[in-house]
Order: sequence, then C-alpha cells, then structure tokens
Amino acid sequence: QETKTIKFANQNAAGHPIVLGMEKFKEIVEKQSGGKLKVNVFPGGALGSDQANVSAIQGGTLEMASMNSGIFANQVKEFAIFDFPFMFGSSQEADAVVDGAFGKKLHAKLDEKGIVGLGYYELGFRHISNSKRPITKVEDLDGLKLRVIPNPINVDWVKALGANPTPLPFPELYAALEQKAVDGQENPVATINGAKLYEVQKHLVLTGHQYNPQSVIISKKFWEKLSAAEKKIIGDAVTESAKYQREQSRKLEASILENLKKNGMQVTQLSEAEMAKMRDKMRPVTAKYGVTVGQDLVKEVQAAIEKVRSASAAPAKKSK
Repeated sequence: QETKTIKFANQNAAGHPIVLGMEKFKEIVEKQSGGKLKVNVFPGGALGSDQANVSAIQGGTLEMASMNSGIFANQVKEFAIFDFPFMFGSSQEADAVVDGAFGKKLHAKLDEKGIVGLGYYELGFRHISNSKRPITKVEDLDGLKLRVIPNPINVDWVKALGANPTPLPFPELYAALEQKAVDGQENPVATINGAKLYEVQKHLVLTGHQYNPQSVIISKKFWEKLSAAEKKIIGDAVTESAKYQREQSRKLEASILENLKKNGMQVTQLSEAEMAKMRDKMRPVTAKYGVTVGQDLVKEVQAAIEKVRSASAAPAKKSK
C-alpha cells in the first residue's frame, strides 16, 4: 500500500495554538497509521488565503485545512451564526455547542459542497487593536478603519460600532496596518502575537466581542479514497488533537498577553457600562442575521448554551 500524503493548511504563524494542534494531529496520524499516512503542516498562509484553501479543498488539490467556521457562510448560510457577536459567554459554552449535535449538524451541511467537517479547534475570543488611540469607551471607535474577515456580518457589526470596515484576507493584514491603509483590526491575542501585529499596533482593548471556533476540514474527494480504517485514524486524531489544541490555547493566553505588553502594546478594558453599550449596538446585527440563518437555528444554539449556563449556576447537588 502506497503512502498517502495530507497537506494541512492554516493562516496562523508557527507556534500559534492552532498550529500546535495541527502538529499534534500529524504526530497521532503518522503514528497510528504506521507511516502509511503522512501529514505536512503548512502554517502562515503558505498555501494562500482561506478562500483559496476552500476552493483547493473542493477541487481536491489540497487535502486539509483549519479555518474560522464563519468563513463557510459563503458556502452554507447557517455558518454565519458562528460569527454572531457576544453569542458565547465562555469557552465552556462554545465547547458544548461545537462538540454537541449542533456542531456536527452544521459540518454535515458542508458535505454537498465537497467538504467534510471533522471537528473544531478554537481561535478564541477576539479583541480590537488600533494604531491611533486607546479605546476606553465605545465612542473611541468612531471613524477608525478596521480590517475585518471578508464576511457580511463582520462588515455590519463594525459599522454598528461607528467604525469603518475594510474586508481583507488575513495574509494581507500586516502590510495594510504597516502602510496605514487601515488603522486597526480584531483578533484573539494569540493571532495578534503570532503575526507580530504589536510592531504596527499600539493600542489593544479586550472586548471579547466574538468567539471563533475553527473548523477542521478535509477534501471530500480525498476522504472518499480512504479506507474505513484510515478514516477512523484521521477522525480520532482530529478529536484528540482538538482537545489538546484548546487546552494549549487557554493555557497560553495570559503569557501571550504579557508578551504583547512587553512588546509595547497598551492594553485597556471597557467598564461594565461600556460593554453593555457595545452589546446594545450589536443587537440589531444579531437580529438581522438571525433572520438569514433562521430563528430555529438561533433557538437551538441558545438552548445548548442555556444548558451549560444552568448547569454551572446550579449548586452541585449531593448524590443521595
């Protein structure tokens, strides 16, 4: 049996928690397959933008990628729900949704698009940075040119905050910030750190306005050529590496934030009142896209989140 090679692509730099997850996946697959399945990891947008990776996966020229789940809204409109502002209050809530029936149901919708969804890594909670001024109240965002992921919902929530959205693929972001084509951007701290955005951004405000699950996907054309045993190895490796990846992501967050400060970023936090104001400004955006993705889908996610919230709020009952 000849060796099958899997190219696995992502936009984040080497050392980023996503890339650590991909490397863990490689290690598991190569070991479990006795070297019959080989995995080559391509971080840092080496194989092009997310949009280019989606096309390559559908065409069968790229085997695997990991990218923000919301990006698939261009393929299947329901995926826009993963970009809803302030949907998840904690990473535990996100885990329950993506690992449960809901996450599987959404991935199943990619099948007819030539994509097989195998599981979810996490990018984490997003925050806003800029090169102009510290953000201590929502009004401070007025007029700032912010780069966003090229997706309608992201354009709309940035407008709702009074800033000017500029959709750009991630590999073009650093140059755009350096040349002052845009004033700022929004990403989790690990991504800001990995891309060295602290070199071109001075101010960071910890808004946690959005949580990004990252879909781990494989080309359906490639998947269908695999034996049942090979599929099992790959599927199990995604599950195991996802658990590891999220642990790393959460464990590293505090030290990464320290590193951003050490590299000259000034970090602010909004007061509770300002955060409430920000949530209010985002509500019409959530309502608009709730109609697009379907109210039943929104209710389904909310029910899953509610379950986690009530479980953690309930005092641990002693077993009788």
